[in-house]
Amino acid sequence: MKDNLDLATSARELADSEQPGTLNHAAATSVAITCATTRNLQHARQTLGGVSPASVRDAAINLLDRLAG
Repeated sequence: MKDNLDLATSARELADSEQPGTLNHAAATSVAITCATTRNLQHARQTLGGVSPASVRDAAINLLDRLAG
């Protein structure tokens, strides 16, 4: 299982490859920041639950789940 810093790095790399201003960029950036600043996967998922708008929240949670695999 990857730790939060590994997830943050993966999300940051993905964000860097996305066009700024897109949903994918926003979601990946949200996951990168959240994983870098939370203790564990559960805490990251809980924190992402507060992201708005809902489209970014849903995309971010889906991305986190994929990265955590």
